[in-house]
Amino acid sequence: MTVNLLKFNRPLAAGLVVVLLWSSAFPAIRVAAPGLGVVGLSFARLLIATLALLLVAVLAKARLPRARDLGWITACGFFGMAAYQLLLNWGELHVPAGTASIIVAAAPLVSVGVARVLFAERISPATILGSAIALGGVAFVCLARAGVSLSASVWIVVAAMVVQGIYHPLQRPLLQRYTSLEVACYAMVAGTVMTLPLVPFDLGTMLGAGAGPWLAAAYLGLLPSALGFVLWAYAVARMPVAISTSLLYLVPPVAVLISWLWLGELPVPAELLGGVVVILGVLIIARARKRAPERPPRELRTRAPASRARPAAAATGWTRCSRRRRSRSRSTRPAPR
Repeated sequence: MTVNLLKFNRPLAAGLVVVLLWSSAFPAIRVAAPGLGVVGLSFARLLIATLALLLVAVLAKARLPRARDLGWITACGFFGMAAYQLLLNWGELHVPAGTASIIVAAAPLVSVGVARVLFAERISPATILGSAIALGGVAFVCLARAGVSLSASVWIVVAAMVVQGIYHPLQRPLLQRYTSLEVACYAMVAGTVMTLPLVPFDLGTMLGAGAGPWLAAAYLGLLPSALGFVLWAYAVARMPVAISTSLLYLVPPVAVLISWLWLGELPVPAELLGGVVVILGVLIIARARKRAPERPPRELRTRAPASRARPAAAATGWTRCSRRRRSRSRSTRPAPR
C-alpha cells in the first residue's frame, strides 16, 4: 500500500518541484542579469538548456520536426524563448523578482485572445469576467510601488508577460503531433539560434562576469529551464489537467517567498493584494476553459476525405438490397397454416 501511495504521489511531487524551480528563476535572474547583461544571460541560459534538452532528446529517441511545422516552431522559439528571456531579464534589472512573477502570472489573459484569433476558440462570459479581474490585478501591481509606478521597466515585464501568453497557444498544433519534450526542445533550439546574433552586444560583459552570475545562469539553464520542462512533461502526462494547472497558481507566492529569503525583497501590501486579484482572475479563466468542450485547432479541423464517405454509402446500398431480398423472401414464403 505504501509503494502504491508513493507511485501515485510521484507526478504531484514532480509538479511541486517544477513550481519551486520556476519560482526560483525570478530571483536568480536578479542575480545573473546585472553581471552577464540582458543578452548575455538570455543566450547563456538558452544555450545551457538547449544542450541539456538535446542530450535528453537523444536518450528519449526524439524525432526530428517536419518541414511543414518549422513555421510554428520558429514562432514558439521567438515568443516563448528569445523574446520572453530578453524582455524578462531586461525588466528585472529594476523590477523586484516577486513583482515580476505576479505580472507574468497574468499570461493566460493573452493566451485566451490568441486562441480566439488563431483557433476560433469560443470565449465565454466567465472568461471575459476573469480576464477583466486579472487585468485589474495587473494594473494594481504595476501602480502599487511608488518607485516603479511610472518606470518603463514595469512595462517591459508586462511585454514579457504578453509574449509568454502568445507562446502557450502556439504550441497547440505542435502538441497534436509531437511530445512535450520534443516541442520544448525544438523551441529552445530555435530561441537559442535567434539570440546568437545579439551576443556581440554583451560579449565584453559576459567575459568580465564573475563566478556568481555564471553560476546563476547555469542554474537557470539546467534546472528551471531544462529539468523544469522534463519534469513538467512527466507530471502533466500523469495528472488530471485540473491539478496540474492549479499547481501553476503557486508560482507567484513561492517566488515572493524565495525572493524574500534569497534577496531580502518583500513586496508592498498593495502588490500582494494585486497578486491575489490576478490569481483569482486566472483561476476563473481556467475553470471556464475546462468546462468548455475541447476543440482541435482550426488548421487541424479538416473535412473527411471522400474515400471515407464511400464505404458508408456502399454499406447503405447493401443494407437496402438486403432489405429488398428479405421482403421478397417473405412474400414467396407459404402462409402459415
